[in-house]
Amino acid sequence: MAISTTVLITGGAKRIGLATAKYLHKYGFNIIITYNTSKKDARLLYDNLNQIRKNSCQIIKVNFIAETNYKELYKKIMKCFGRLDVLINNAAKFYPTKIEKVNEKYWNDIINTNLKAPLMLSKFFFQELKKKKGCIINIIDIHIDPPLKDHIIYNVSKAGLLSLTKTLAKELAPYVRVNSISPGAIMWAEIDRKKTKKQKDILSRIALQRTGTPDDVAKAILFLIRDADYITGQNINIDGGRKLNM
Repeated sequence: MAISTTVLITGGAKRIGLATAKYLHKYGFNIIITYNTSKKDARLLYDNLNQIRKNSCQIIKVNFIAETNYKELYKKIMKCFGRLDVLINNAAKFYPTKIEKVNEKYWNDIINTNLKAPLMLSKFFFQELKKKKGCIINIIDIHIDPPLKDHIIYNVSKAGLLSLTKTLAKELAPYVRVNSISPGAIMWAEIDRKKTKKQKDILSRIALQRTGTPDDVAKAILFLIRDADYITGQNINIDGGRKLNM
């Protein structure tokens, strides 16, 4: 029996993480996702993927906070399939923090999920990924440059994740490749869905004049996993040309 490549996707129960899990599963990957509050969505994914291919998906509840025990989390994840080939750091907190709203609570909440968790997971899985000649893919955001107004802490966290990507690409070479993807207008944020004027303004500045789909990101992720043996330390914008007009 062939051994399937195993992928861990943090925050894989919804949106881009969910689409990526389904897309990679179609190509024969075993899927592990973490979720926090999206238990129903995670369970639905678990049932669907395991119905398609028995024992091919596992789900783990994790809230990435300061007290997260990464050593125990590593053990729990490794028990799922006994291996890990790909780490996709997708989980993220996203909400506005204007300067007057910046405080330690919001700082810790966003930084622990968006920046600390990718670093700590990379640390604990490095030796496993090294053995498997695996890779790490971080999900960032085109809005790190220029930054998104009124999202100070979020911008800092994602800019830090880009720096972490390049740093880890050096630190973990030549054993583990580390790259990142920055989605543009792929899915409207929950807070933007009714702001049609804002959406029209964004679309007018996208070269391809349309939004992308979560599968556009998933396809790029598959490329970085399967066909990018000589690529590391790079960030790919999946934005329809949005960066051309920022």
